[in-house]
Amino acid sequence: MSENIIDALFDENNRENITLYDEKGEPIEFEQIAVVPCEEGTYAILKPVLPPEGLEEIGEDEALVFELLEDDEGAFIEVVEDDEIVDYVFEEYYKMLGNE
Repeated sequence: MSENIIDALFDENNRENITLYDEKGEPIEFEQIAVVPCEEGTYAILKPVLPPEGLEEIGEDEALVFELLEDDEGAFIEVVEDDEIVDYVFEEYYKMLGNE
């Protein structure tokens, strides 16, 4: 994939999986579930194709929430660990599904 992660997430025609790298540089492949814009920020819901090492507790029907961020070096995403934010993002996602 030649475009950056943010462009890939916002590309409505992109159906490819997203590859991210852990702190050891190991690739982790994710299925794109949704991009959820909220007042507090923009979030992506991504589901690991295979549970990454150390996160085997992620079930087949579970996904992770990432926040889309930007700094002086450019745009990037970061996993959200705050349970309240994760719950809020999933609530917003389910609202979006109900409106379609």
